[in-house]
Amino acid sequence: MTPRAAAIRAERDRFVALAFCWADVLIELDENEHVVFAAGATRPLLGRHADDLVGSALVDLVAAQDQALLRSLLGIARQRGRIENAAVRLQGGSGPTAPLPFAGYRLDELDNHYFLAFRVGAASPRKGVTGHLTRDTASGLYDAQSFTDVVSGILKAQQAHAEAAQVTLIALPDYEELRERLDGEAEHGFLDSLGAYLRANSLDGDSAARIADDRYGLLHRADLDITDLEGRVVEMSRDLDPAGKGISVESATMDSSRDGASDEDLANGLVYAINRFRHARGHDFSIKSLSTSLSSLVNQAVTSVNSFKKVVAAARFNIAFQPILDAVTGEIHHYEALARFGGDDRDQSPYERIVFAEETGLIQEFDMAMVSKIIALLSKVPSDKRFRVAVNVSGHSVASSSYVSSLHALLRDNVWTRNCLMFEITESARLDDLATAGRFIQSLRGEGYKVCLDDFGAGAANFQYLSTLEVDVVKLDGLAVRNAESAPKGKAFLRALTSLCRDLGVQTIAEMVDDRRSLEFIRQCAVNYVQGYLFGRPSTDIRVFERQRQPHLFAGRVAR
Repeated sequence: MTPRAAAIRAERDRFVALAFCWADVLIELDENEHVVFAAGATRPLLGRHADDLVGSALVDLVAAQDQALLRSLLGIARQRGRIENAAVRLQGGSGPTAPLPFAGYRLDELDNHYFLAFRVGAASPRKGVTGHLTRDTASGLYDAQSFTDVVSGILKAQQAHAEAAQVTLIALPDYEELRERLDGEAEHGFLDSLGAYLRANSLDGDSAARIADDRYGLLHRADLDITDLEGRVVEMSRDLDPAGKGISVESATMDSSRDGASDEDLANGLVYAINRFRHARGHDFSIKSLSTSLSSLVNQAVTSVNSFKKVVAAARFNIAFQPILDAVTGEIHHYEALARFGGDDRDQSPYERIVFAEETGLIQEFDMAMVSKIIALLSKVPSDKRFRVAVNVSGHSVASSSYVSSLHALLRDNVWTRNCLMFEITESARLDDLATAGRFIQSLRGEGYKVCLDDFGAGAANFQYLSTLEVDVVKLDGLAVRNAESAPKGKAFLRALTSLCRDLGVQTIAEMVDDRRSLEFIRQCAVNYVQGYLFGRPSTDIRVFERQRQPHLFAGRVAR
């Protein structure tokens, strides 16, 4: 045995001795990433004896969905010498394993060999994170809300250790143009590789997010070379682009200093930055404007939170109405009430304000202010001329005991509203606790109020909501309706859905009905009610809709 071989064996044995107390499978790779040594529970995990793995390429032992991640992690090891806090699924004889935490290192002085240790069992739960973490299915990365929760939890835990970390937001401004040039398989490959690369470069191997189609977030070590990362993303896109153009990449990096700010303020600062990044449009926004410290963003977030609290407390917002019409007769059945903000908030969309309120815990206060203002408005209308209004309730408020008790107290003081108020539950994807949501819905229905479930059809889970939650109405997601209108089997699907709702005693509303063609399609699918720009844009003056009646749109019989 040569001295070099003896040194490698000694190092391997040291690795085995140190790692065996933590790991269940140990693997040594040569510089070409082929197995030269394996030990541990390889048979139950991989269906093969350890000696039989020698000569195999490591990538062939990993589940297909994690191979891109593995390649990126090994690339990180080539640059930094170590892999920490990562997790991949191995390809066992009966299919992929659960994600296995693993760590390792690469030694240049020992012929560039890799030493990896895998541990059986699911990855450890996130410290400091509560609630359900969700991912973008295309990239495998966290979505924006989960990323905020994860990063807040990690930075909170790091305070005691004073570890340096940074948050970088990454934009791909040419992504839509690239997408048009890629086929479905190539686009999937790009998103898969990009997701794996960002995860591999994140602080703990999984602190990365797809915030929007063309926007990403990454929590990483302070010594990460962001310029190099940007260049690698450009290379990935060029490799797959038939035109060889690729995409441009922009980024903004924030350090994690927070100057004594509380954990709540830190979370609000992250929400503030990510929301600005996610929703910003137009030439007036530069991603470089987010290149600052979290402490600065915390201050901006605190200002924004306090400003919104004042708006809510003083009810400094307006109510706009949009009619919902009977799809057969064209008669107005009720109106949806929508918030409109003025003053300094005029340039920010109502949707952005509501999202900010939801993610900073202010939505319950706003939902109460909204229903209070509508009741006050309706109380001024003569009882024989009152109209019916659907009031939005966020899925976050449904789970708030203080909101629920305050709402019922308000309704008990205004029992006359049973004839003119409905409640429309929005953000249905956030109804994680269906039992609590069900109790809330039945408490309203028991008092004589109709309840509508918004955004139905936007996800498969909606059918679970329909089977679990007893509601009076479902509002079909506008984009889902448009997709059904353009899909070959869309009409059959939508007709089947409305038939199911009829059998359950649930009425249906189609939103985003903006032209006569869509109206005719909706009527043929037997949807009960319609809402959209065809019948009027939201207005603070409800009288305009009486003047905008268009009975000719509903003339003639409808084929059912």
